[in-house]
Amino acid sequence: MSVSLAKQLIPAKQELIDRTARLSGERFAERADEYDRTAQFPAENFADLFDAGLLAATVPKPHGGLGLGPFSDDVHTLWMMTTEIAKADLSMARCWEGHVNSMCLLDGCASETQKRRWFEDVVDKGNIWVTWSGEPQALTPGQEAPYGTHLKKVDGGYRINGSKVFSSSATGANWAILLVNTAGPGGARHADVGAKVVMLACQLSDPSVEFDDSWWDPIGMRATVSYLARFNDTFIPDANLIGRPGQYLEDGWQTCFTPQYAASFLGAAEGAYDYALSHLKTQSKSGDPYIQHHVGQMSINLETGHLWLRHVAQLWESGQVAAARVAGARARFLVEQLAEDTVKRAIRACGARALNRPSPLERIYRDLSFYVRHDNADHVLAMIGRADLGIDHDVSFFHR
Repeated sequence: MSVSLAKQLIPAKQELIDRTARLSGERFAERADEYDRTAQFPAENFADLFDAGLLAATVPKPHGGLGLGPFSDDVHTLWMMTTEIAKADLSMARCWEGHVNSMCLLDGCASETQKRRWFEDVVDKGNIWVTWSGEPQALTPGQEAPYGTHLKKVDGGYRINGSKVFSSSATGANWAILLVNTAGPGGARHADVGAKVVMLACQLSDPSVEFDDSWWDPIGMRATVSYLARFNDTFIPDANLIGRPGQYLEDGWQTCFTPQYAASFLGAAEGAYDYALSHLKTQSKSGDPYIQHHVGQMSINLETGHLWLRHVAQLWESGQVAAARVAGARARFLVEQLAEDTVKRAIRACGARALNRPSPLERIYRDLSFYVRHDNADHVLAMIGRADLGIDHDVSFFHR
C-alpha cells in the first residue's frame, strides 16, 4: 500500500494489515514456489493464519471474530489483507477469498443456531470453508457428459448427485457451501432470472464426496487445487440449508465479493512491482529512461487501484449498497487492466531472466493470466455500459 494511503488508516486496522503482511512476506512467499510446483493446498499457511488470529477475519465479533466485511463498518481492511496475501501468492489469496467470503455468507444468511455451530469451529478449531458454484455449460475436449448437479428433496433433507468443477480448496477445506440450482445443472452463474438457487453446507469429510485431481492441470493458480468434486447421492440435512431458496441471487451476494477479485489482482501486481524494483536496482538498470517509464507507470497503476478500492469500500461502509455494487464492478474491470499492464511492464523491464523459475514474476504472470479469466472482462464492461444507459443489467454475473 502506498504511504499516503497507509497514513489514513487507524492503528488497529493497520496492525491487522501489517500482521498479514508479515506472515505473507516471511512465510507464504517462501512456500509459494513449492505449492505451485506440486499443486498442493497451502495448509501450512492456513495454520499460520489461525495461529495469528486472522482466520476468523469475517466472523462477526459477537462470535469471536474480527467482524470485517461489506456489511460491517470495515471492508477496506479485509481487502488490504487480501492484497497482502496475493502479493506473496495469488493461489493462496484465492483460497483465502473462498473462506472469508463463506463467513460473510453465513453471517448474512445463516440462522443464529447455524452461526453458533459453525463459527465456533472456525474460531476455536481453525475450520476452513469455501463456496462452490462452478458447473460450466460447455464440454471440454474428451468430456463425455456435462458437469452439473441434481438435487432431490427427501425426508429430513436433500440428496445431491453430480459434479462441480473449479472446486477451490478441494483437499483443504472442511466445509463447502454448495450453490445448487433446484431447476437442474448450472449452479448460480448460469441460472435463469428467478431461479431458486439454494445454499447447502456440505461437510467434505463425507465419504460420498469424491475429488478428481486429474481434471486440474492449469497454467497457473495450481495451488488452489480446484478439482472436480463429485457427489454420489450425498445427503444434506435440512439443518444445513442456509437462508431461503433464491436468496443468493435475489440479495445480490456475488456483488459483495467482486471487489475481492480486484484486491487479489492488485496484490499480484504489487508483487511484480516489488520484484522488479529489487531486480532493476541489483542489475544497475535504474538509469535507463525506458526503465524509468515502466517503473513510473507501474507505480501509478498501483496507486490508482488502491484509490478505487478505497472508494468502493467507503460506499459499502456508508450503506450505499446500490452504488457500491456498480462501483465494485468498475473497480474489478479497471484493476484487471492495471494489474496485467503492471506485470507486463515488469517483465519488459526485467527481461527474460524474470520468466525463469524460481523467479516469483514467472509464477505471478501465470497465476494472474489464469485468474483474471474468472469473469469475462468484456461482459463486465458491457454491464457497466448497460447500467449507464439505463438498460436492465446483472451486477452479479454480468449477464444481459
